[in-house]
Amino acid sequence: MLLPAVAVLAGLVLLVWSAERFVDGAAATSARLGLSPLLIGMLVIGFGTSAPELVVSALAAAQGNPGLALGNAYGSNIANIGLILGLVALISPLAVHSGVVRRELPVLGGVTLLSALLLWGGVIGRLEAILLLALLAAFIGVSIYLALRDGSDALSSDTEESLAVHPMSLKAGLVWTGVGLVLLVVSSRILVWGAVAIAEGFGVSDLVIGLTVVAVGTSLPELASSISALRRREHDLVLGNVVGSNLFNTLGVVGLAGVIAPIEAGREVLLRDWSLMMAMTVMMAVFAMGWRGREGRINRVEGAALLAMFLGYTAYMVSMVIVGSST
Repeated sequence: MLLPAVAVLAGLVLLVWSAERFVDGAAATSARLGLSPLLIGMLVIGFGTSAPELVVSALAAAQGNPGLALGNAYGSNIANIGLILGLVALISPLAVHSGVVRRELPVLGGVTLLSALLLWGGVIGRLEAILLLALLAAFIGVSIYLALRDGSDALSSDTEESLAVHPMSLKAGLVWTGVGLVLLVVSSRILVWGAVAIAEGFGVSDLVIGLTVVAVGTSLPELASSISALRRREHDLVLGNVVGSNLFNTLGVVGLAGVIAPIEAGREVLLRDWSLMMAMTVMMAVFAMGWRGREGRINRVEGAALLAMFLGYTAYMVSMVIVGSST
């Protein structure tokens, strides 16, 4: 078990580093090519931080481990809201001003509900996966149209400040985008191999490993970018990262993995993992969009509640691994 554990650790470290280089390079390249800061914040940064989930899940599905792909996507969504958003709000309450983020939250809720219907039959086949990818393409198209029409948003100014922190030439941006993408693939292969070996060694499903170790690991780029944005008081960028990443995970990551190989999902995925993901999504939306006449704001108490839910869920999943290894 030592070699798989080392592979997972090394894969995660390289994955986080390469993901940061990929997102920074892609954002800088987009800016040099004239893409608006609003679109960069919405698409390049928001979706780009999900690149680890996408590559890991695609490789897992291609290698015959679709359970790991599904666990990685849903587990990352839970980690994004509970660990990242909860921890960041606990450090400093988040004020929400972006109309774009407010518009995306109901879309995320609707997409999460749709995923329950797809899980109900026990398998996400290729047709369902194609539907998810088509919805992602439609969402991107509408987002581009609205961004070009509206032009300005609180997320736009946050993105401009973020790009100013790491200025790059077009050549440097292209190089880091390419290097980051190649290393993402390499580190993902190492990580998937180690994760599957650990799952087999402990006698648990690759779904459980995907929901825990792999999910938290592939969410680390979002955590790093969120803490960096928090230091610059770019609150809308923090929430935009989480919402954009969860949208991409639910539609793009699961969709691509399902096209590669149908994903079987037991009833426990719907009752345990999806239910928690849905509950946390609704709570995030209520907190961020405001209620009872108050402005959108995720305070420390609400952040602590989200973090507690994540920690409780993780403790339960870890106990399943321990029980599985002792039987």
